[in-house]
Amino acid sequence: MNARTNRNALQALLDKAIAHQHAGENDEAKALFAQALKLDANNAVALYSLSAIASTQGNFAEALAHIEKVVTSSPKFAQAHLAYSVILFNLGRMDESLKAVQKALKVEPTLPGAQAHLDTVRLAHASNGGGNASPSHPQVVTFNTQAIALQGAGQHAQAEQLLRQALALDANNFLTLYSLGVARSAQMDSPGALAFFSQACESSPHLPLGHFAKAKTLHDLGLAEDALAVYDQAIAADPHYMEAYTNKAALLQAMNRHHDALLCLTAATDINPDHVRALEGQGQLLGQYKQYTLATRAFAHALQVAPDYAYGEGHLMGARLSNCDWTDFEASKARIIAGIEDGKLTCGPLTIMAITDDAAIIRKCAELYAADKYQASPNPLWKGETYQHRKKRVGFMSADFRVHPVGYLLIGLIEQFDKSQFELTGFFTGVSDNSDLWKRYRCAFDHYIDCHGMTSLDVAKLMRAMEIDVLIDLSGHTEGTRLDILAHRPAPAQVTYLGFPGTLGLPYIDYLISDPRIIPDELEQHYGEKILKLPHCYLPRDDSVVPSPETPKRSDFGLPEEGVVFCSFNHDYKINPPLFKVWMDLLKEVPGSVLWLMKLNEGAHTNLTQSARDHGVDPERIIFASRLPRVEDHLARYRLADVFIDTFPYNGHTTAGDALRAGLPVVSLCGGSFASRVAASLLHDVGMPELACYSYQEYHDKALQMATDEPVRTHYKGQLHIRMDEKVWPPEPKQQSTALEQLLHTIK
Repeated sequence: MNARTNRNALQALLDKAIAHQHAGENDEAKALFAQALKLDANNAVALYSLSAIASTQGNFAEALAHIEKVVTSSPKFAQAHLAYSVILFNLGRMDESLKAVQKALKVEPTLPGAQAHLDTVRLAHASNGGGNASPSHPQVVTFNTQAIALQGAGQHAQAEQLLRQALALDANNFLTLYSLGVARSAQMDSPGALAFFSQACESSPHLPLGHFAKAKTLHDLGLAEDALAVYDQAIAADPHYMEAYTNKAALLQAMNRHHDALLCLTAATDINPDHVRALEGQGQLLGQYKQYTLATRAFAHALQVAPDYAYGEGHLMGARLSNCDWTDFEASKARIIAGIEDGKLTCGPLTIMAITDDAAIIRKCAELYAADKYQASPNPLWKGETYQHRKKRVGFMSADFRVHPVGYLLIGLIEQFDKSQFELTGFFTGVSDNSDLWKRYRCAFDHYIDCHGMTSLDVAKLMRAMEIDVLIDLSGHTEGTRLDILAHRPAPAQVTYLGFPGTLGLPYIDYLISDPRIIPDELEQHYGEKILKLPHCYLPRDDSVVPSPETPKRSDFGLPEEGVVFCSFNHDYKINPPLFKVWMDLLKEVPGSVLWLMKLNEGAHTNLTQSARDHGVDPERIIFASRLPRVEDHLARYRLADVFIDTFPYNGHTTAGDALRAGLPVVSLCGGSFASRVAASLLHDVGMPELACYSYQEYHDKALQMATDEPVRTHYKGQLHIRMDEKVWPPEPKQQSTALEQLLHTIK
């Protein structure tokens, strides 16, 4: 058997074994893993999995034998070090367990569950004589140790029985009270958890972990201000308690107190400049303030400290793309994709869409991210009941019922819904901007629920109590998302639409609304949801916002009176080196032409002008447009351009639609992913499918033709005006709502 055949056989065995393991068929899995070890005696996956199976069966001696081989042969396997620590803990070898979990955190500082386990090991160590707040009854120590071992195995109800026996012997034992809080929390009883964590804090106010756990629970209960105060108590008890700083910052961010959150994280990095989670939080907040150069530094520093920390490569790539900083672009892209192929958390689902159109990679990225962030509740609220409603009850959930692209796109459709057949509820998860658009949404729904300040479970319970038939999430993996609400399964049918261009990778999302051009039949395999297809482009349009009737002058925006204007008003993060090269080639081939871009931040402006120089193009030929207060005026200025050249692999969505609506032809590049096919769908609807290209060369040639052949350009502009004048395109809101209604009727 040659090496390649051997590798293929090994992988086939591992895949089959893992499938049996996930199905709970441990005997079959063990036999296959054993076969795999005959092909590769030190295979980390097989050894780790055999250790996990043995631990589940309570055979910790066997589990230890397997996992010791893994941590020896694969010292960078952080999860293995954590598993090693848990096994040692169960065997009562506390000192070794402590060293193992510390090793796990050194390899991957943000490893999920590692910090909590470290705290538990430290507490258990203390309760065995290492400095517990008060002397413990010997049997209390035994009960606590056994209970924590059960909790490590996920057996919280059994652990609670032992802990209550311990509590009867010592009502003030910190570890007992704390562990009872953990047990109650694991069983979705946040009020019960709060009561025990509060008692733990009273018994040992000098121990920061009690305050930390209490603060987290207050946050879960929606008591944000109380949670902030208790996080401060944790920090007062231990000024170096970094997790308290980072959790407090996350809470402040959720409260839209971004500046305070940044100050909190700055305080954390002043104490520990190498704390990865604090650096990560800093980078994300700096990005929100469009300080992408500083964000890049924070992410780069975090990667220096921990090269494999979760989403690190993606965070750095996202910050650089937003700044049009293409340092190490191809190498970083390759690392991200290779990591995803290996099942690693290298990138989030939005960033991956900006660097590849490989739908299979994008799906895997989304699934990895979703499994990490949004685990399904073990106690779904909807349990299969059949509702009997005269009208179908449809809930729309979004943070964007306000001045936002999604807000502008959807409002007309909502207003035109057939209220004789549907009862609509809007679940607003954002913060009101008190705009006219926000007020329109309040009036458009039959019921409007402001979910700000409500816990995910409370919102989900409300949805279940209202017997929502179909729940449509409009945010997906975007800012302000509340997918944790859907994790509780509040509705029989849960749908994703509009806000996120792709699969969510979540088992409790049943449907994705798209169209036949974006997701043709042959690409459905790359989506975890069942695809519902609208007859026209999935992007709706509100006809209440139209371009201003008066067209401004080119001179108003620094554009030349003569010469071709290439326009691309997309976000900076959608621009990349291969695309920019095509744009620079076009400028060199079309004398007197200019490229008209949005100026969204100074860093991108600086980097784009330098990149133009590097390509031998005078940077004065790139004209930057600033935002305008009125959408109508922004749409009108599109008329000053000659051709809209779209981005790839992340197409313009709203921007491409805006350009077409203003009468500006769009040349786009179409790929395999959802985000790379939206403009092609728009062009199909408007009757210009030939402007959707399928290679960089075709894209270049079509854009060049549009720029140099004025009759062709005039023809396309004329056709756009005819279609809009005759109301052939875009579909009117009533037509859009009717199409969506028909889809919703198919959901049983």
